[in-house]
Amino acid sequence: MRHAGVVLLFLAPVTLAAETAALSPEVRAFVAVDAPVVALRHVRVVDGTGAPPRDDQTVLIAEGTIRAIGSAASTPVPEGAQVLDLAGHTALPGLVGMHDHMYYPAPGKDGLRLYPQHAFSFPRLYLAGGVTTIRTTGSVEPYTDLQLKKAIDAGKMAGPRMHVTGPYLEGEGAFTPQMYELTGPEDARRTVEYWAERGVTSFKAYTHITRAQLAAAVEAAHARGLKVTGHLCSIGFREAAGLGIDDLEHGLVVDTEFVAGRKPDDCPAREDQIGSLLALDVAGPEVRETIRTLVAGHVAVTSTLPVFETLVPNRPPLRDRVLEVMTPEARASYLERRARIGQTESSPWPSLFKKEMEFERAFVAAGGRLLTGLDPTGYGGVVAGFGSQRAVELLVEAGFTPVEAIRIATANGAEFLGEGERVGTLAAGKRADIVVVKGDPSADIAAIENVVVVFKDGIGYDPDKLIDSVRGSVGLR
Repeated sequence: MRHAGVVLLFLAPVTLAAETAALSPEVRAFVAVDAPVVALRHVRVVDGTGAPPRDDQTVLIAEGTIRAIGSAASTPVPEGAQVLDLAGHTALPGLVGMHDHMYYPAPGKDGLRLYPQHAFSFPRLYLAGGVTTIRTTGSVEPYTDLQLKKAIDAGKMAGPRMHVTGPYLEGEGAFTPQMYELTGPEDARRTVEYWAERGVTSFKAYTHITRAQLAAAVEAAHARGLKVTGHLCSIGFREAAGLGIDDLEHGLVVDTEFVAGRKPDDCPAREDQIGSLLALDVAGPEVRETIRTLVAGHVAVTSTLPVFETLVPNRPPLRDRVLEVMTPEARASYLERRARIGQTESSPWPSLFKKEMEFERAFVAAGGRLLTGLDPTGYGGVVAGFGSQRAVELLVEAGFTPVEAIRIATANGAEFLGEGERVGTLAAGKRADIVVVKGDPSADIAAIENVVVVFKDGIGYDPDKLIDSVRGSVGLR
């Protein structure tokens, strides 16, 4: 989608030195705004704190940071600044994606589940979607993720700031050959220590890990000041909280602690999980106790509504912009599976999807910290960047106000990562990670899709150029 209506006024040059000299020619090709001082004039500001939007503001950017935010009538613009007239537009913080893999499912019907690394397309698509910081939250190619981070930090690649999660901490029974299976607690400890030394900053426990393995991993990670999250099955949420886990991925729809007769360290059959969840009352005492335990233990929950939406018949809305970045094979595979789900007469997922939304609202109402990410897995319906925007829209569908949803997708993630003083909200002195969208997402959250420019460290990137550069790539690289 091409955007119009942004007026750039190029004024006399200033003497300050721009900080874009390190950007490679490949990255510079995507840069739309690059000046020592930039003024966003007459823009609406949604600052990510949960405060009401402020209309007709001026945001001043210099040397990669926000220097001032104030009324357009009373905030002077330095002589020589590059001025963007943004009447009718909104500035919000760069999204902080907390379940943002760098891989995507390979199309095919051979039953072999493989997830190719998308080192070419995904960094660009995340940035184009307004995501300026990510946690990878599980890696099938951790060396690649670390190299991507290094290249992005050095200005050799366009992409978000990366917090790299190590390889999955999985027990016996991994469903993809790309995952290593831990042999015991000592192996879990050694795995954490090995990857921590190589630069990863968090770990993710997976569905077949045992309690002893998780306890060892948590102890080793915490000893280094690192956090552990989990997409669990063999361990219930309350058990994991007792073992010291910091975060739980996906929410209620993967919590197996309600399955009758569940055995310790065993991942129940999926049909048993679904049956237990369908019978569960989100407002009932069992779920309330789980929420109380998580809140008391300061355990965050990461919402990944976009990936679960693809399991609901005839959802999400089909968007050409998403289909066009896929390879023909990936597009055909996705559309075929989507059509089959749409023909399912007795799917449990409309009910489960609703329960998950109810759980997330109840968790936040009880004082829990909700994070969000897209999780580009499933059967291919969730794509980097586009899915990140959809995640915010679905939070609003779940019952949060647009301003609350934006806070969850920005400030909450930044605070969890220990980056709250630098990113996640718009304020003087913070990094100039700013997404400018046409329209007012505080009134209509769908406006979050209308990205005009994405600032990262004060450099404005053109989302259309980033997207155009990867058309036909998703599903391959």
